[in-house]
Amino acid sequence: MTLQQLKYIVTVAECGNITEAAEKLFIAQPSLTSAIHNIEEEMGITAFIRSNKGVELTRDGETLLSYARQILEQTDVMTEHFKGERNQKPRFSVSCQHYSFAVNAFVDVIREYDADAYNFILRETQTYEIIDDVAVGRSEIGILYLSEHNEAVLSKLINKNDLNFEELYIAKPHVFISNNHPLANKEEITIQDLMPYPYLVFEQGKHNSFYFSEEFLSSLEFSKNIMVRDRATLFNLLIGLNGFTVCSGIIDTELNGENIISKPLDSDCSMRIGILTRKNSVISRYGVSYLNVLKNHLSID
Repeated sequence: MTLQQLKYIVTVAECGNITEAAEKLFIAQPSLTSAIHNIEEEMGITAFIRSNKGVELTRDGETLLSYARQILEQTDVMTEHFKGERNQKPRFSVSCQHYSFAVNAFVDVIREYDADAYNFILRETQTYEIIDDVAVGRSEIGILYLSEHNEAVLSKLINKNDLNFEELYIAKPHVFISNNHPLANKEEITIQDLMPYPYLVFEQGKHNSFYFSEEFLSSLEFSKNIMVRDRATLFNLLIGLNGFTVCSGIIDTELNGENIISKPLDSDCSMRIGILTRKNSVISRYGVSYLNVLKNHLSID
């Protein structure tokens, strides 16, 4: 199998359509279809299920895609090492929970590797998708937290996908509220204090259980619950409805706004924030830089 064939696999998977992939690769559709068939025969698998709507990866196809991306990424690392950056277009991707420090670190990496052209991706997404993104190679690094509430389930899923979890920071749970919230003047907030107010959480799709929740109190019952999909909506509702959410407490006024404040939550538990990477993979220079600035942001905050 050649590197070009591996690029075919990745492009078809990303496009979900043979015709679109062929156009992107500048080859004829029959030639691409034939190449995919040859790869499947060589590997003894069916990588794609074909339909009138396009193509979808099978489970074997997902595994093949993961290996293909790893090989191509390692080839890029090798090329960069021996040829330098001049002929390389920077490529880097991160999947994370909704953390301001993850965004700030991403900005720093882009500034460090500012170039005429680059492909950088930051995906603030659902917890299950973070694990899946790193497992299949959509992202080089994932960022999430483990705690006594979710560790058994998430660690099993992490190990099943041949991933490593590296702890970077231990955070005590905090409450995000608006600076005009009735609880804004309290030095520390209790769970009982929060009971009358709307609890805002990030929606987790079909994996919407407290094991996959970004918020620390999702195993508890609150009478008022609101699910959202993005950071801006959550913060608008915090302000407009005197709502609250529970997180690490690391806050950035430029991203979160001056109207959002963080208060310690009365709890004996902790959040172990860390990164996910694929086992036995070499992190790119962009990944190394990202981890360095990420640790700096965590230590500063």
